[in-house]
Amino acid sequence: MVAPALRDMIPAPKEYVHSTNAVVMVPPVDFKFNAETSADNEFQKKLALTDEQVRQQALLEFNGMVELLRRHGVNVTVMNYEQGKDETPDAVFPNNWFSTSPTGDVYLFPMACENRRREVRTRHLVSSLVAQGFNVLNVQEIGDLKAPQSFLESTGVMIMDHINATIYAALSVRCDRELLQQFAHEAGFKDVVFFDTKMASGQAVYHSNVMMAVGEGFAVICDEIIEEFERRRVLSSLQKTKDVVSITEEQMNHFCGNILQLRNDKNEKLIVMSMSAYNAFTKEQKDVLRHHGQLIPIDVSTIETIGGGSVRCMLAENFLPR
Repeated sequence: MVAPALRDMIPAPKEYVHSTNAVVMVPPVDFKFNAETSADNEFQKKLALTDEQVRQQALLEFNGMVELLRRHGVNVTVMNYEQGKDETPDAVFPNNWFSTSPTGDVYLFPMACENRRREVRTRHLVSSLVAQGFNVLNVQEIGDLKAPQSFLESTGVMIMDHINATIYAALSVRCDRELLQQFAHEAGFKDVVFFDTKMASGQAVYHSNVMMAVGEGFAVICDEIIEEFERRRVLSSLQKTKDVVSITEEQMNHFCGNILQLRNDKNEKLIVMSMSAYNAFTKEQKDVLRHHGQLIPIDVSTIETIGGGSVRCMLAENFLPR
């Protein structure tokens, strides 16, 4: 824990801003099809490419995304991440193992797949953030990181509405209800809206952030995969303060739910998404979203096809104070 004197150096935010202009990204140094995660991630697909070709294309997409975000005024910290003796094929999706807060807290979370636990490199994360002038006052583990019996994969499974202090979460193997409630209490969230999902395959969605996204004034959600009784409850909660864009399961499969609202250095709102998602949204849906920020489509087709995650999964929001 952090000494009170250090904590007092960081004033409490006057208003909890929902979107940030700073993100952390991790280069895809070991990127390839991850057989361990494919057990419950139906979004992963193999391509007729060698591992080396996959890595080269993934690195081109990653660098292009970093450049595009910076060009639009987003502060991108590229984490110092080197290859180790054991591969980490999904390290390009850092939002599954940590989250940050404006009070200087970094939370670490237990992940379900053993080869994903190797991604947790706290020293590299903290040094990369400090080098960019951010204050890390406290690092806190949620659950057992090394040999977990239950899992909570950070903002992959928790969709946070910071303004209304509410977390939305689709329960699954990767989202344990008790750990979810523990984190919500410790991080100061007032309400947790959890629900069960069932896709056309009969399986639960593996991560909440492929089926829904919440911005300051909007929400995108594939509500048709939520059981009817719970669906009404979730939509009722969202509709109190959000323009709700309902997407189909087919649109979800194109990662329309895997989008993120950010701000640039001029405090203008942006909504980042993959090119696949942008093309799958209808004109009417895009018109609604444009009321809440400039739409920024990014080509990450190799990463999202092989990795089963898209633009939002590649971005770990950085709310830390400077």
